Parts: sequence; C-alpha cells; structure tokens
Amino acid sequence: MHRKARVLLGLVSLLVTVISLWSPALAEKPIIIGAPLSTAFLYGWDAERGIKLAVDEINAAGGVKVGQEKRPFQVDVIDTRDLEPGVPVSEALLAVEKLILEKKADFLIGGPVRSEAALAAIPLLSKHKKISILTTGALTPKYHEMVASNPDKFKYCFRISGEAKWMVTGEVVPCLEKIGKDFGLNRLLIMVQDVAHARAGGGLLAKIMTGKGWTVLGEPLVFPTGSGDFSMGLLEAKKQNAQVILIWMDMPESSILLKQWHDMKVPALPFGTIIAAAEQPGFWDATDGKGEYCLANVVNAGNTPCEATPWTMKFVNAYKAKYGLEPEGYGTSSSYMAVYTLKDAIERAGTLDPDKVTDALKATDLEGVYGRIRFDPKSNQVIPSTNPKEGAVGTIFQWQDKKRVVVFPESIATGKILLPPWMEKK
Repeated sequence: MHRKARVLLGLVSLLVTVISLWSPALAEKPIIIGAPLSTAFLYGWDAERGIKLAVDEINAAGGVKVGQEKRPFQVDVIDTRDLEPGVPVSEALLAVEKLILEKKADFLIGGPVRSEAALAAIPLLSKHKKISILTTGALTPKYHEMVASNPDKFKYCFRISGEAKWMVTGEVVPCLEKIGKDFGLNRLLIMVQDVAHARAGGGLLAKIMTGKGWTVLGEPLVFPTGSGDFSMGLLEAKKQNAQVILIWMDMPESSILLKQWHDMKVPALPFGTIIAAAEQPGFWDATDGKGEYCLANVVNAGNTPCEATPWTMKFVNAYKAKYGLEPEGYGTSSSYMAVYTLKDAIERAGTLDPDKVTDALKATDLEGVYGRIRFDPKSNQVIPSTNPKEGAVGTIFQWQDKKRVVVFPESIATGKILLPPWMEKK
C-alpha cells in the first residue's frame, strides 16, 4: 500500500510537471485585472464580455511575458451600479476600492461607467498608484482635462475610448453637415438624458450647429434617467417642424422613445449620438423594426461590423463565436482592445511596476480593432481620427432592413444614410 501511494504521488508530481511545461503561464501567479462595471446595463455587460474575450485569447496563447516569465491574466468584475437611477457615486468608489484592497487588482480596466463616478475615482486611483484604462461610459471631456491639469499626480489614469468633445466636433457635426447637404435638412431638436456628458454634449451641439446655420429649436429637452414617456418631446418636434432629432441617452428606456417616434410618424430623422437601446443587435426584434432609420454613434469601430483594420472583423467574428451575437455597442471593442494594449505595455516594460507600465502605455503605438492606438502624452486620452491609419476611429451606423449599416466616417462606411418613407425629401 505504501509503495502504491509513492507510485501514485510520483505520477501526480510528473503530471504537474508536464502541465507546467506544456502551459507555463498557468503555473505562474495571475495578473489580476479589476473591472468596475455597471453590469446590469449595456455599457457594463458588453465591456465585461470584451475584456473576458481578450483575456481568454491571451491566456490561450500563453499569457503575458513579464520579464523572463509568462503569466496569465485573471479578471475580477465588481458591479458599481453607477448607471442605476439614484445610486450614489460613493457606491461606485467603494467598488473600486474593494477591487484594489480586497481583490488585490494589479490593474483596472472598464469603469466606473457614469461620468460623475469616473471623475470621483481619479484621486483614489492616484492615491493607490493603480493604473486604470477607462473603456466604457464616462464620455465627459472633464476626465482627460482633469488628468492633463495635473499629469504627474493623475498619470495612472488612461482612457482608450472616445469622449464627448471629439464625438461632437469630429464625428456628429460632420455627419449632420452631410445629412444637411444630401437631404436639405437644417431644423434640429435636441433631447438629452439628465447626466453630465449628455447635458454638456447637447449644449455644445446646439451652439455649434447654430453657428453652422442650422435652426436649433430651443434649449435641449432634458429627461431624467429612467424616463418611460417621451411623447411630449416628440409632439414638440412635430409642432416645431423639426427635421432631425438629436438624442443623447445611455438609458435602455431610449427604446421607448424610438417606438413612440415610429408610432407617431414624426417626420424627423432620429440621430443618437449616444442611444444605448438602439446600439444592440437585438434592437430590431425587440422593437418589431420600429427603430429602422435611427442613426447611432457607437463611439469606436468594431462595435458593429466593418473593416476599419484587419483586427476589426477578427474581433467581430471571435465575439460572435463566443457569445452568439455581434458586438453589442459602445464599450465592447474598446474593452477588448484595452487588455491587448495593457499586455503590450507590460511586455515592453518587463515588469508590473505601475510607474514603468505607465511610461510604456504613454509610448503605445499599435494597430488595433478601431485604428491606430496612441495616447496624448499629457492627458492620456486615446488620440482620435476619422482615418484608422492615424488614430482611433469612431462609428455612426443606421438601422436598415434588420442590419446595422456603418454610414460614417466614409473611410469605413458600408452604406449610405436613408430617410424614413414618411419624411419628404427637400
């Protein structure tokens, strides 16, 4: 019996050795990615899926080279609940601190998702010297402006996704100008959610489009998070003969707005700078096609199929294979790309030391799912462009015949903008 036990122990030891030699990354201590996300909402769960897809791919390929060893990534997700109505910012901060202190996260990727929570987390990340790559939600320009205001203190905070000012000036405004030129439309009504980035973005758009000769119909109409009826705003659009309705809302109830728009046959093109419900692949079936012709900005390429770079469809197809549907909207491709960008920086730094990895991240120059990935050296904001060879490219698509068709920028477009049949072309 004693001899059998020794033989068995020897076999187990041999098996462990073989496994370690066959997959050395699995035998090393994992690098823990903490993901603070509002997991009950699109910009939380799609980010979680994007992160986990990248981690699975990297681990399957052997992990991350840290100096002379290979180590796997491990993901710990915590629900910040910061997209839920009435949840205080302090709850999101507690979630971030739990990831750092209890889960011993080496790096953070994802959120906090709400702008106010992300801004409040910056000093906390600085205090703990914890690198964070923001990938979803939090579109406010104040984020990278705050980092730039004290780049030494806040150097650990990066954002690899788009932000409101560029979305407005570099993507939405040029797309609106194209709509105006192609269809002769110039009367704009703006409807926004009562959150920081939406209020700021709506106000900025009103100012810019007025300066470009458009008629902006009053102040942006503001709707509280969780609103379930938008008929008064749509009646106002009809009353004032609006031709384009600019929508900036990340709440799922925005699907109700589009159903009401269709049922009321409002003769104005719905354009979502951010419109969470319309971004998702299941939106057509969920609304019985009533959201057709709605435009939506999903911030970064790859969040809907196109061929921005050789990475783009590779990512789209991998996501479909793992989750059974196309990438779901804003936060998906950027969360996936953040993991690969972190891997690249760690390997160039040769260490997990936050200061050295920060320096490596600042020196990033890599082709990704949505274009060339580089960070502004002062603000740590990903550098945007409408050309994927020059920077991070956004995506505006339109629902057409059950599909999300990319219509802007032209460098990655797969189709043209269409008007609903009840709108008379000018």
